[in-house]
Amino acid sequence: YTEEIDDLHKAADDLFTQAKSFSFKKNSLAILFMEEETDYLQLYALLSEQWHFPVIGCTVLSSFSGKEGYCDMGITLLLLTADDCSFSVGVTGELDRDNYRSELAACYGALREALPERERFIISFGGMVTNEKSVAGDDLVTAISELSGGIPVFGGSASDGFTSKNIRACCNGRITANGQVLALVSGNVHPHFVCVGATNDKSSITYEVTESRKNQLLRLGSERFLDVLRKENFVSEKTDVLSDYILSPFIVSIQKEDGDCIEVARSLSTLDHTSGCGFFLGAVPEGSIVRIGVIGRSDVQDSVAMAIDGILQKLRDGGADCHTMFCISCCARFLALAGNKTAEVDAVRDRLPPSLSLIGMYSYGEYCPVTGSVTGALYNMFHNFTFTILAF
Repeated sequence: YTEEIDDLHKAADDLFTQAKSFSFKKNSLAILFMEEETDYLQLYALLSEQWHFPVIGCTVLSSFSGKEGYCDMGITLLLLTADDCSFSVGVTGELDRDNYRSELAACYGALREALPERERFIISFGGMVTNEKSVAGDDLVTAISELSGGIPVFGGSASDGFTSKNIRACCNGRITANGQVLALVSGNVHPHFVCVGATNDKSSITYEVTESRKNQLLRLGSERFLDVLRKENFVSEKTDVLSDYILSPFIVSIQKEDGDCIEVARSLSTLDHTSGCGFFLGAVPEGSIVRIGVIGRSDVQDSVAMAIDGILQKLRDGGADCHTMFCISCCARFLALAGNKTAEVDAVRDRLPPSLSLIGMYSYGEYCPVTGSVTGALYNMFHNFTFTILAF
């Protein structure tokens, strides 16, 4: 980690110095999180003078690591290296609703062909919905999952200082606002995943989604969405309501075609007081069941402890030799922490075994497999208000 973002020669020297004792193996990959004002292309040019392996990453609101803890500014970097693993990385062109599937297919196909064997998981970073041409996070994750035949996908949307104007993802010598970065990982690696919300208390009042269009929720049961909120004394008279509902994510239970059931959190972003609908930061499919989650700030920290305990139990049960813990948390959770911005990071570090390296970021949307409650199968999903972990 380096806090230097203005003098990138010094930043690169800081990173090289810290990595001097690092033993590089046959194949390596760097994952980099940076403050939005960082000149990534200059930084990459400097890093590539000594490191002849791929670099991927994105801009972030903030990041964290096992050594530094919470990192408000600067550049955080994770180095992965192995003789028995391979990394194949690339980035699409700028995506819109018309081309995203073909762009992802071309990028994934080329990366897959470059690997000596089937990938074990995929790391991915991308943009977010900022206009009517933007591709929703759900569509991106679904497309990658379908192209790969259900290979686990982990990552998230790039973030910035809550303006959504400076989000960028990067891959080697390219930086993109709306493209998608993919890193396929194959070989002797055993990934484990956990994702948790922060909603220990859920409303007993449930509604079926009877009309929706992806992230636009129109009707619950026989009533307009806005009328239901008003009936439950839960309505805001504003249009942009993300901050109003920041401690009340909506819990969506989705029935899968195979009879399995999964649960995801959704953040309400906008209310249309004319049509009576609401827009969420993730899809709310028809036929799903919606409940209102009620949380306190302590629930955010408690849910991190639950996630860490869950992943460590998976590691014990599986007997896997894991060295890295990669965490991605939602920026909405960061807001919910108010002044205690280090709370999530502290909860992770308090439980982190010394044998595990840690890196993490705050994202505008999380990609992580979720476990079905009936079959225990993994389903790649886009999340809001969720803390996700990949251990490998």
